[in-house]
Amino acid sequence: MHEISIAESIIDIAEAKAREQKSLCIQVIKIRLGQFTTIAREALEFAFDVVSQGTLADHARLEIEIVTMVVNCVLCGPIAEPVRELCLICPKCGLSLTIISGEELQVEYIEVESVAEREQWNESLSKQMY
Repeated sequence: MHEISIAESIIDIAEAKAREQKSLCIQVIKIRLGQFTTIAREALEFAFDVVSQGTLADHARLEIEIVTMVVNCVLCGPIAEPVRELCLICPKCGLSLTIISGEELQVEYIEVESVAEREQWNESLSKQMY
């Protein structure tokens, strides 16, 4: 299951960015996942839950945006339903298709909690108690 190594890479990227910002924890990691990848969403979500334990992303929410596969035929233009076999073929004319989108796997953004935010929150709680 290659989703484990993918989840580890996602967490590595997010942790590096969080450490640059001197963050205490990662709250949200949003990724874009193309339809034409070999990555199973459910397997990635499971792998993320497992490998995030003990990291800055321990309690983070993984948001996954599925990027629709968009293909284009040089003769026919955009194709809604390509024939998917070993290669992508235009169902109208039989020419090879060019993938425009749908192969993505990228970290879109992360949300973190900074030291300053934590201190501000603790200070606010202290004032409310008195």
